[in-house]
Amino acid sequence: MARIVMSATGAEALTFDDVLLQPGHSEVMPGQTNIATRIARDIDLSLPILSSAMDTVTESRLAIAMAQAGGIGVIHRNLTPVEQAEEVRQVKKFESGMVVNPVTIGPEATLAEAKALMGAHGISGIPVVEGSSRPGRLVGILTNRDVRFASDPSQKIYELMTRENLVTVKDGVDQQEAKRLLHSHRIEKLLVVDNEGRCVGLITVKDIEKSQLNPHAAKDAQGRLRVAAAISTGDDGVERAERLIDAGCDVIVVDTAHGHSQKVLDAVAHVKKMSNAIRIIAGNVATGEGTRALIDAGADCIKVGIGPGSICTTRVVAGVGVPQLAAVMAAVEEGNKHDIPVIADGGIKFSGDVAKAIAAGASAVMVGSLLAGTDESPGEVYLYQGRSFKAYRGMGSVGAMARGSADRYFQ
Repeated sequence: MARIVMSATGAEALTFDDVLLQPGHSEVMPGQTNIATRIARDIDLSLPILSSAMDTVTESRLAIAMAQAGGIGVIHRNLTPVEQAEEVRQVKKFESGMVVNPVTIGPEATLAEAKALMGAHGISGIPVVEGSSRPGRLVGILTNRDVRFASDPSQKIYELMTRENLVTVKDGVDQQEAKRLLHSHRIEKLLVVDNEGRCVGLITVKDIEKSQLNPHAAKDAQGRLRVAAAISTGDDGVERAERLIDAGCDVIVVDTAHGHSQKVLDAVAHVKKMSNAIRIIAGNVATGEGTRALIDAGADCIKVGIGPGSICTTRVVAGVGVPQLAAVMAAVEEGNKHDIPVIADGGIKFSGDVAKAIAAGASAVMVGSLLAGTDESPGEVYLYQGRSFKAYRGMGSVGAMARGSADRYFQ
Protein backbone atom coordinates (compact mmCIF):
# COMPACT_ATOMS: atom_id res chain seq x y z
CA MET A 1 0.00 0.00 0.00
CA ALA A 2 1.39 3.39 -0.96
CA ARG A 3 1.86 6.10 1.65
CA ILE A 4 2.68 9.78 1.42
CA VAL A 5 6.21 10.33 2.71
CA MET A 6 6.26 14.11 2.54
CA SER A 7 4.23 16.94 1.05
CA ALA A 8 5.01 20.61 0.71
CA THR A 9 1.60 21.58 2.12
CA GLY A 10 1.40 19.09 4.93
CA ALA A 11 -1.99 17.96 3.65
CA GLU A 12 -2.73 14.47 2.42
CA ALA A 13 -5.10 15.42 -0.40
CA LEU A 14 -2.44 15.59 -3.08
CA THR A 15 -2.22 15.39 -6.83
CA PHE A 16 0.59 14.19 -9.09
CA ASP A 17 2.42 17.53 -9.16
CA ASP A 18 2.65 17.55 -5.36
CA VAL A 19 4.78 14.43 -5.01
CA LEU A 20 7.86 12.66 -6.32
CA LEU A 21 8.83 9.02 -6.02
CA GLN A 22 11.61 8.46 -3.50
CA PRO A 23 14.42 6.44 -5.14
CA GLY A 24 15.99 3.42 -3.50
CA HIS A 25 18.32 0.51 -4.13
CA SER A 26 17.36 -1.75 -7.04
CA GLU A 27 18.85 -4.85 -8.60
CA VAL A 28 16.46 -4.67 -11.58
CA MET A 29 17.68 -3.09 -14.81
CA PRO A 30 15.21 -0.95 -16.82
CA GLY A 31 15.15 -3.54 -19.60
CA GLN A 32 14.11 -6.23 -17.12
CA THR A 33 11.00 -4.47 -15.87
CA ASN A 34 7.57 -5.99 -16.41
CA ILE A 35 4.70 -3.51 -16.64
CA ALA A 36 2.00 -6.05 -17.46
CA THR A 37 -1.22 -5.51 -15.55
CA ARG A 38 -4.78 -6.73 -15.09
CA ILE A 39 -7.88 -4.57 -15.50
CA ALA A 40 -10.43 -7.35 -14.95
CA ARG A 41 -10.50 -11.02 -14.02
CA ASP A 42 -9.33 -12.25 -17.41
CA ILE A 43 -8.29 -9.02 -19.14
CA ASP A 44 -4.50 -8.72 -19.00
CA LEU A 45 -2.53 -5.93 -20.66
CA SER A 46 1.18 -5.71 -21.47
CA LEU A 47 0.88 -1.91 -21.35
CA PRO A 48 -0.99 -0.31 -18.42
CA ILE A 49 -2.62 2.37 -20.54
CA LEU A 50 -6.16 2.90 -21.83
CA SER A 51 -7.15 5.59 -24.30
CA SER A 52 -10.06 7.71 -23.14
CA ALA A 53 -13.60 7.49 -24.49
CA MET A 54 -13.51 10.93 -26.13
CA ASP A 55 -14.73 11.78 -29.62
CA THR A 56 -11.41 13.42 -30.51
CA VAL A 57 -9.34 10.54 -29.11
CA THR A 58 -10.62 7.00 -29.61
CA GLU A 59 -12.30 5.34 -32.54
CA SER A 60 -11.31 2.09 -34.25
CA ARG A 61 -7.96 3.30 -35.67
CA LEU A 62 -6.57 4.34 -32.30
CA ALA A 63 -8.14 1.34 -30.57
CA ILE A 64 -6.30 -0.94 -33.01
CA ALA A 65 -3.00 0.84 -32.37
CA MET A 66 -3.54 0.70 -28.60
CA ALA A 67 -4.28 -3.03 -28.61
CA GLN A 68 -1.28 -3.76 -30.85
CA ALA A 69 0.94 -1.90 -28.37
CA GLY A 70 -0.46 -3.93 -25.48
CA GLY A 71 -3.02 -1.47 -24.07
CA ILE A 72 -6.69 -1.05 -24.86
CA GLY A 73 -8.79 1.70 -26.44
CA VAL A 74 -12.26 2.75 -25.32
CA ILE A 75 -14.53 3.66 -28.24
CA HIS A 76 -16.44 6.85 -27.40
CA ARG A 77 -20.24 6.96 -27.44
CA ASN A 78 -20.82 10.13 -29.44
CA LEU A 79 -21.89 7.75 -32.20
CA THR A 80 -25.16 5.97 -32.83
CA PRO A 81 -25.33 2.52 -31.20
CA VAL A 82 -25.02 0.95 -34.66
CA GLU A 83 -21.97 3.07 -35.54
CA GLN A 84 -20.29 2.36 -32.22
CA ALA A 85 -20.82 -1.39 -32.61
CA GLU A 86 -19.33 -1.20 -36.10
CA GLU A 87 -16.22 0.54 -34.71
CA VAL A 88 -15.85 -2.38 -32.31
CA ARG A 89 -16.20 -4.87 -35.19
CA GLN A 90 -13.47 -3.03 -37.12
CA VAL A 91 -11.08 -3.65 -34.23
CA LYS A 92 -12.10 -7.27 -33.66
CA LYS A 93 -11.69 -8.25 -37.30
CA PHE A 94 -8.43 -6.34 -37.91
CA GLU A 95 -6.28 -9.14 -36.57
CA SER A 96 -7.14 -12.70 -35.68
CA GLY A 97 -5.34 -15.93 -34.92
CA MET A 98 -8.14 -17.55 -36.86
CA VAL A 99 -11.15 -15.85 -38.41
CA VAL A 100 -14.01 -17.76 -36.77
CA ASN A 101 -17.13 -18.27 -38.92
CA PRO A 102 -15.69 -16.28 -41.85
CA VAL A 103 -17.75 -14.57 -44.53
CA THR A 104 -18.76 -17.22 -47.07
CA ILE A 105 -20.65 -17.40 -50.35
CA GLY A 106 -22.61 -20.10 -52.15
CA PRO A 107 -21.58 -21.65 -55.51
CA GLU A 108 -24.79 -20.42 -57.16
CA ALA A 109 -24.10 -16.77 -56.32
CA THR A 110 -22.93 -14.40 -59.04
CA LEU A 111 -19.69 -12.54 -59.65
CA ALA A 112 -21.47 -9.26 -58.89
CA GLU A 113 -22.57 -10.56 -55.49
CA ALA A 114 -19.06 -11.80 -54.71
CA LYS A 115 -17.44 -8.46 -55.58
CA ALA A 116 -20.02 -6.60 -53.49
CA LEU A 117 -19.29 -8.91 -50.55
CA MET A 118 -15.53 -8.48 -50.91
CA GLY A 119 -15.87 -4.72 -51.07
CA ALA A 120 -18.23 -4.48 -48.10
CA HIS A 121 -15.95 -6.51 -45.83
CA GLY A 122 -12.58 -5.43 -47.27
CA ILE A 123 -11.48 -9.00 -48.00
CA SER A 124 -9.65 -10.59 -50.92
CA GLY A 125 -10.92 -14.15 -50.67
CA ILE A 126 -14.14 -15.93 -49.76
CA PRO A 127 -14.64 -19.61 -48.91
CA VAL A 128 -17.36 -21.15 -51.07
CA VAL A 129 -19.75 -23.39 -49.17
CA GLU A 130 -22.95 -25.23 -49.93
CA GLY A 131 -25.90 -26.05 -47.72
CA SER A 132 -28.40 -23.86 -45.91
CA SER A 133 -27.01 -24.54 -42.43
CA ARG A 134 -24.11 -22.57 -41.01
CA PRO A 135 -21.29 -23.49 -41.22
CA GLY A 136 -21.70 -24.90 -44.71
CA ARG A 137 -19.70 -27.69 -46.36
CA LEU A 138 -16.58 -26.35 -48.06
CA VAL A 139 -16.50 -26.79 -51.85
CA GLY A 140 -13.94 -24.18 -52.92
CA ILE A 141 -12.47 -20.73 -52.46
CA LEU A 142 -12.84 -17.57 -54.51
CA THR A 143 -9.85 -15.22 -54.53
CA ASN A 144 -8.84 -12.06 -56.34
CA ARG A 145 -6.93 -14.19 -58.84
CA ASP A 146 -10.14 -15.99 -59.77
CA VAL A 147 -12.12 -12.82 -60.45
CA ARG A 148 -9.42 -10.43 -61.68
CA PHE A 149 -10.21 -10.82 -65.38
CA ALA A 150 -13.82 -12.00 -65.10
CA SER A 151 -16.11 -9.49 -66.80
CA ASP A 152 -19.60 -11.03 -66.72
CA PRO A 153 -21.32 -9.91 -63.49
CA SER A 154 -23.91 -12.68 -63.82
CA GLN A 155 -21.34 -15.48 -64.06
CA LYS A 156 -21.79 -18.13 -61.37
CA ILE A 157 -19.22 -18.60 -58.62
CA TYR A 158 -18.86 -22.34 -59.26
CA GLU A 159 -17.50 -21.49 -62.72
CA LEU A 160 -14.79 -19.23 -61.28
CA MET A 161 -13.79 -20.68 -57.92
CA THR A 162 -10.73 -22.77 -57.14
CA ARG A 163 -11.93 -26.24 -56.18
CA GLU A 164 -8.97 -28.52 -56.80
CA ASN A 165 -6.14 -29.18 -54.33
CA LEU A 166 -7.67 -27.09 -51.55
CA VAL A 167 -5.31 -26.84 -48.59
CA THR A 168 -7.27 -27.34 -45.38
CA VAL A 169 -6.47 -27.92 -41.72
CA LYS A 170 -8.44 -29.06 -38.71
CA ASP A 171 -9.55 -26.64 -36.02
CA GLY A 172 -6.86 -26.24 -33.35
CA VAL A 173 -3.83 -26.19 -35.67
CA ASP A 174 -0.90 -24.29 -34.12
CA GLN A 175 0.60 -21.21 -35.72
CA GLN A 176 3.90 -22.85 -36.66
CA GLU A 177 2.15 -25.60 -38.62
CA ALA A 178 -0.10 -23.03 -40.28
CA LYS A 179 2.95 -21.00 -41.34
CA ARG A 180 4.63 -24.11 -42.73
CA LEU A 181 1.61 -25.00 -44.85
CA LEU A 182 1.12 -21.46 -46.11
CA HIS A 183 4.77 -21.30 -47.15
CA SER A 184 5.05 -24.77 -48.67
CA HIS A 185 1.92 -24.34 -50.78
CA ARG A 186 2.65 -20.67 -51.60
CA ILE A 187 -0.83 -19.58 -50.56
CA GLU A 188 -2.14 -16.67 -48.47
CA LYS A 189 -5.23 -18.29 -46.93
CA LEU A 190 -5.62 -21.55 -45.06
CA LEU A 191 -9.12 -23.02 -44.77
CA VAL A 192 -10.09 -24.53 -41.42
CA VAL A 193 -12.67 -27.33 -41.47
CA ASP A 194 -14.31 -29.60 -38.90
CA ASN A 195 -14.61 -33.39 -39.07
CA GLU A 196 -17.59 -33.10 -41.42
CA GLY A 197 -15.80 -30.88 -43.93
CA ARG A 198 -17.62 -27.71 -42.91
CA CYS A 199 -15.73 -24.41 -43.07
CA VAL A 200 -15.35 -23.10 -39.53
CA GLY A 201 -12.45 -20.70 -39.93
CA LEU A 202 -9.78 -19.01 -42.00
CA ILE A 203 -6.10 -18.37 -41.27
CA THR A 204 -4.35 -15.69 -43.32
CA VAL A 205 -0.75 -14.67 -43.90
CA LYS A 206 -1.58 -11.08 -42.95
CA ASP A 207 -2.83 -12.07 -39.51
CA ILE A 208 0.31 -14.11 -38.82
CA GLU A 209 2.53 -11.21 -39.95
CA LYS A 210 0.64 -8.77 -37.71
CA SER A 211 1.04 -11.14 -34.78
CA GLN A 212 4.81 -11.30 -35.30
CA LEU A 213 5.10 -7.51 -35.61
CA ASN A 214 3.19 -6.94 -32.35
CA PRO A 215 4.18 -9.71 -29.93
CA HIS A 216 2.81 -7.84 -26.89
CA ALA A 217 -0.61 -7.08 -28.38
CA ALA A 218 -3.67 -7.39 -26.15
CA LYS A 219 -5.71 -10.26 -27.59
CA ASP A 220 -8.65 -12.43 -26.63
CA ALA A 221 -8.72 -16.23 -26.59
CA GLN A 222 -9.39 -16.30 -30.34
CA GLY A 223 -6.37 -14.14 -31.17
CA ARG A 224 -8.42 -11.01 -31.87
CA LEU A 225 -7.42 -7.57 -30.62
CA ARG A 226 -9.13 -6.47 -27.43
CA VAL A 227 -11.35 -3.38 -27.39
CA ALA A 228 -13.57 -1.53 -24.94
CA ALA A 229 -16.49 0.82 -25.53
CA ALA A 230 -18.33 3.39 -23.44
CA ILE A 231 -22.03 3.46 -22.63
CA SER A 232 -24.31 5.72 -20.62
CA THR A 233 -27.15 4.90 -18.25
CA GLY A 234 -30.81 4.38 -19.14
CA ASP A 235 -32.36 2.88 -22.27
CA ASP A 236 -29.62 4.17 -24.56
CA GLY A 237 -27.01 2.43 -22.44
CA VAL A 238 -28.93 -0.85 -22.55
CA GLU A 239 -29.26 -0.72 -26.34
CA ARG A 240 -25.56 0.06 -26.73
CA ALA A 241 -24.58 -2.75 -24.38
CA GLU A 242 -26.66 -5.26 -26.35
CA ARG A 243 -25.10 -4.21 -29.67
CA LEU A 244 -21.57 -4.07 -28.23
CA ILE A 245 -21.85 -7.54 -26.74
CA ASP A 246 -23.11 -8.84 -30.09
CA ALA A 247 -20.14 -7.16 -31.83
CA GLY A 248 -17.67 -8.99 -29.58
CA CYS A 249 -16.65 -6.11 -27.31
CA ASP A 250 -14.36 -7.25 -24.48
CA VAL A 251 -15.05 -4.50 -21.95
CA ILE A 252 -17.99 -2.15 -21.47
CA VAL A 253 -17.21 1.11 -19.70
CA VAL A 254 -20.16 2.68 -17.86
CA ASP A 255 -18.82 6.17 -18.35
CA THR A 256 -20.28 9.06 -16.36
CA ALA A 257 -19.04 12.20 -14.67
CA HIS A 258 -20.39 11.05 -11.29
CA GLY A 259 -20.23 7.30 -10.87
CA HIS A 260 -21.49 7.28 -7.28
CA SER A 261 -25.12 7.78 -8.29
CA GLN A 262 -28.03 5.37 -8.25
CA LYS A 263 -28.62 5.38 -12.02
CA VAL A 264 -25.02 4.36 -12.59
CA LEU A 265 -25.24 1.59 -10.00
CA ASP A 266 -28.44 0.33 -11.62
CA ALA A 267 -26.82 0.42 -15.08
CA VAL A 268 -23.82 -1.61 -13.88
CA ALA A 269 -26.07 -4.21 -12.28
CA HIS A 270 -28.22 -4.45 -15.42
CA VAL A 271 -25.29 -4.86 -17.82
CA LYS A 272 -23.73 -7.43 -15.49
CA LYS A 273 -26.78 -9.65 -15.99
CA MET A 274 -26.64 -9.40 -19.79
CA SER A 275 -23.54 -11.53 -20.36
CA ASN A 276 -21.11 -13.61 -18.35
CA ALA A 277 -18.35 -12.91 -20.88
CA ILE A 278 -18.39 -9.11 -20.76
CA ARG A 279 -16.28 -7.22 -18.23
CA ILE A 280 -17.42 -3.89 -16.78
CA ILE A 281 -15.35 -0.83 -15.92
CA ALA A 282 -17.44 1.74 -14.03
CA GLY A 283 -16.87 5.31 -12.94
CA ASN A 284 -15.94 7.93 -12.36
CA VAL A 285 -15.58 8.12 -8.60
CA ALA A 286 -13.13 9.79 -6.23
CA THR A 287 -13.79 8.13 -2.87
CA GLY A 288 -13.58 4.75 -1.21
CA GLU A 289 -17.34 4.81 -0.64
CA GLY A 290 -18.00 5.33 -4.35
CA THR A 291 -15.60 2.51 -5.16
CA ARG A 292 -17.38 0.13 -2.78
CA ALA A 293 -20.79 1.01 -4.21
CA LEU A 294 -19.69 0.21 -7.78
CA ILE A 295 -18.04 -3.03 -6.67
CA ASP A 296 -21.23 -4.09 -4.90
CA ALA A 297 -23.17 -3.33 -8.10
CA GLY A 298 -20.95 -5.73 -10.05
CA ALA A 299 -18.13 -3.65 -11.54
CA ASP A 300 -14.96 -5.58 -12.45
CA CYS A 301 -12.77 -2.46 -12.40
CA ILE A 302 -13.18 1.07 -11.05
CA LYS A 303 -12.31 4.26 -12.90
CA VAL A 304 -11.17 7.11 -10.67
CA GLY A 305 -11.08 10.81 -11.43
CA ILE A 306 -13.45 13.73 -10.89
CA GLY A 307 -12.13 16.72 -12.80
CA PRO A 308 -8.36 16.06 -13.03
CA GLY A 309 -8.19 15.98 -16.84
CA SER A 310 -6.15 18.63 -18.64
CA ILE A 311 -9.23 19.83 -20.52
CA CYS A 312 -11.81 19.12 -17.80
CA THR A 313 -13.62 22.04 -16.10
CA THR A 314 -15.72 20.05 -13.61
CA ARG A 315 -13.87 21.42 -10.60
CA VAL A 316 -14.23 25.00 -11.82
CA VAL A 317 -17.83 24.77 -13.02
CA ALA A 318 -19.26 22.50 -10.31
CA GLY A 319 -16.76 22.94 -7.50
CA VAL A 320 -16.54 19.17 -7.19
CA GLY A 321 -13.53 16.87 -7.08
CA VAL A 322 -10.73 15.28 -5.09
CA PRO A 323 -7.02 15.72 -5.90
CA GLN A 324 -6.23 12.76 -8.12
CA LEU A 325 -3.44 11.05 -6.19
CA ALA A 326 -5.49 11.04 -3.00
CA ALA A 327 -8.56 9.82 -4.89
CA VAL A 328 -6.61 6.96 -6.44
CA MET A 329 -5.18 5.88 -3.09
CA ALA A 330 -8.62 5.92 -1.46
CA ALA A 331 -10.10 3.83 -4.27
CA VAL A 332 -7.18 1.40 -4.26
CA GLU A 333 -7.50 0.87 -0.51
CA GLU A 334 -11.13 -0.21 -0.98
CA GLY A 335 -10.50 -2.08 -4.23
CA ASN A 336 -7.75 -4.21 -2.68
CA LYS A 337 -10.23 -5.57 -0.15
CA HIS A 338 -12.20 -7.11 -3.02
CA ASP A 339 -9.36 -7.80 -5.49
CA ILE A 340 -10.78 -5.19 -7.86
CA PRO A 341 -8.31 -3.11 -9.93
CA VAL A 342 -8.42 0.67 -10.21
CA ILE A 343 -7.74 2.90 -13.22
CA ALA A 344 -6.47 6.46 -12.75
CA ASP A 345 -8.40 8.52 -15.30
CA GLY A 346 -7.11 12.03 -15.91
CA GLY A 347 -4.30 14.26 -14.74
CA ILE A 348 -1.64 12.35 -16.70
CA LYS A 349 0.43 15.12 -18.29
CA PHE A 350 3.85 13.47 -18.30
CA SER A 351 5.26 9.93 -18.27
CA GLY A 352 6.26 10.45 -14.65
CA ASP A 353 2.59 10.84 -13.74
CA VAL A 354 1.99 7.29 -14.99
CA ALA A 355 4.69 6.03 -12.62
CA LYS A 356 3.18 8.00 -9.73
CA ALA A 357 -0.31 6.63 -10.40
CA ILE A 358 0.97 3.06 -10.47
CA ALA A 359 3.02 3.66 -7.32
CA ALA A 360 -0.19 4.87 -5.67
CA GLY A 361 -1.73 1.50 -6.47
CA ALA A 362 -3.50 2.03 -9.78
CA SER A 363 -3.41 -0.95 -12.13
CA ALA A 364 -3.50 1.29 -15.20
CA VAL A 365 -4.03 4.86 -16.34
CA MET A 366 -6.40 6.39 -18.86
CA VAL A 367 -5.06 9.17 -21.07
CA GLY A 368 -6.64 11.54 -23.55
CA SER A 369 -4.57 14.62 -24.33
CA LEU A 370 -1.35 12.60 -24.77
CA LEU A 371 -2.98 10.68 -27.64
CA ALA A 372 -5.24 13.34 -29.16
CA GLY A 373 -2.55 14.58 -31.55
CA THR A 374 -1.65 11.19 -33.00
CA ASP A 375 -2.32 10.18 -36.59
CA GLU A 376 -4.76 7.52 -35.41
CA SER A 377 -7.02 9.81 -33.38
CA PRO A 378 -10.26 10.97 -35.07
CA GLY A 379 -9.82 14.70 -34.38
CA GLU A 380 -10.11 17.10 -37.29
CA VAL A 381 -6.78 18.35 -38.67
CA TYR A 382 -6.16 22.09 -39.06
CA LEU A 383 -3.28 23.81 -40.83
CA TYR A 384 -1.98 26.96 -39.14
CA GLN A 385 1.16 28.82 -40.19
CA GLY A 386 2.49 25.77 -41.98
CA ARG A 387 1.94 23.40 -39.06
CA SER A 388 -0.72 20.74 -38.55
CA PHE A 389 -2.91 20.71 -35.46
CA LYS A 390 -5.65 18.35 -34.34
CA ALA A 391 -8.85 19.39 -32.62
CA TYR A 392 -9.20 18.21 -29.02
CA ARG A 393 -12.19 18.90 -26.81
CA GLY A 394 -13.68 17.74 -23.55
CA MET A 395 -16.83 15.63 -23.56
CA GLY A 396 -18.53 18.37 -21.54
CA SER A 397 -17.87 20.99 -24.23
CA VAL A 398 -20.83 22.47 -26.11
CA GLY A 399 -19.81 20.74 -29.34
CA ALA A 400 -19.41 17.31 -27.75
CA MET A 401 -22.64 17.54 -25.77
CA ALA A 402 -24.57 18.67 -28.84
CA ARG A 403 -23.29 15.55 -30.58
CA GLY A 404 -24.61 13.31 -27.83
CA SER A 405 -22.50 13.23 -24.66
CA ALA A 406 -24.73 15.46 -22.52
CA ASP A 407 -26.20 12.52 -20.60
CA ARG A 408 -22.72 11.76 -19.26
CA TYR A 409 -23.18 14.80 -17.01
CA PHE A 410 -26.92 14.58 -16.32
CA GLN A 411 -27.43 10.92 -15.45
